[in-house]
Amino acid sequence: MKVRVFGDGAEASRAVARLISRQLELQPASVLGLPTGRTSVAVYQELVRLGPDFSRAHTFNLDEFVGLPARHRRSFHAFMDRHLFCRVNIPARQVHFLNGAATDLAAECARFEHAITRAGGLDLLVLGVGANGHIGFNEPGSAVFAPTHRARLTLATRRANAGLFAGRPSLVPPEALSMGMRTILAARAIVLIATGRSKARAIRAMRSGRVTPTVPASFLQLHDDVTLVLDRAAASHASL
Repeated sequence: MKVRVFGDGAEASRAVARLISRQLELQPASVLGLPTGRTSVAVYQELVRLGPDFSRAHTFNLDEFVGLPARHRRSFHAFMDRHLFCRVNIPARQVHFLNGAATDLAAECARFEHAITRAGGLDLLVLGVGANGHIGFNEPGSAVFAPTHRARLTLATRRANAGLFAGRPSLVPPEALSMGMRTILAARAIVLIATGRSKARAIRAMRSGRVTPTVPASFLQLHDDVTLVLDRAAASHASL
């Protein structure tokens, strides 16, 4: 893994935005995998400021809550519209989401996988990481799911997402749809951003050399083009 450490989260976010912008400059028809969550907000703000051309790009979002339709104000679809898609020049037909309100969730996951394949695969996938080592909604456990799948969320993950739900973890849906580890590792290049001391243990565990489903992010060690973008706090427990 390539590791870049910055003084604070703002610097790290700007660095990731520059990497995405550079990808679009070099390959205007890039297929991007994009995350949601608090860490991504600053990345998208800077990306909007940089103003790269999205007109030929396709995007696929990592995950979505089960039971929330696209227009629900707390869905990840709505989150992305607010923070990015309504502020850049990407055609709506080139933006791809999982439908958490689909009547057949297994079929929806299969549809999403097929759409990624039809687009030519992910050129650049941007990830965050949970304090418990999850990426996307691939939660710690005894095994990991390879394809896009329906996931049961841990209490820690529901707490981390409570900001979208008036700060109440009990209102966060208990399940989500998520890209699986095979889908993530099939991306041609991966950038993971982590900021804050709460992520330091996860960063140390993911780089320990041990690949384990109890730390899903550790599977990124199997990929040959991963860049970690950290602030000093997130890097504080790791030997870099």
